Amino acid sequence: MKKRRVSTWAIIQWIMIPLLLVAALASGLVVGYVVLGKKEFSDVLLWSTWKHVYDLVFAP
Repeated sequence: MKKRRVSTWAIIQWIMIPLLLVAALASGLVVGYVVLGKKEFSDVLLWSTWKHVYDLVFAP
């Protein structure tokens, strides 16, 4: 049986793609909240802010 060697590029892709997705999500949340919503940047980092947004979106 032949051993498969995982290339460095494949490892970089497995690490970088999820990191880039998380960075895009975070920057989108910040832009939406600060730029479009005209709120303070410090509020973006509060858990209560996102709990309130979640409650507004998924309220019965």
